[in-house]
Amino acid sequence: MKKTFVKFMLFSALFLGAYWSASAQIYVRVRPIAPVIVRTERPSSAHVWIGEEWNSDGGSYRYSGGHWDAPPHQGDRWGRGHWSHDREHGNHWVNGSWRGSGRKR
Repeated sequence: MKKTFVKFMLFSALFLGAYWSASAQIYVRVRPIAPVIVRTERPSSAHVWIGEEWNSDGGSYRYSGGHWDAPPHQGDRWGRGHWSHDREHGNHWVNGSWRGSGRKR
């Protein structure tokens, strides 16, 4: 019984640690500058240009915008990502997402 309890507690601690680290925000004092990307020809009338987008990468941000993408469902619209400022912590990126029919992805 004691071994089971110890295993459970160890598993719980690992799970909670992984959960908290996965949901942590990355804050920066100075927003990174997006590189200049040449917009290529639109592949089809359904495609939407995904401009400035940033992904967290080891405590900083990596640019991932500048590409065409097709909506996952007809009628979906791209909601652009943006920088959000927190006076206490600095800036963090809020990811863009596909939206449509009252749902958010």
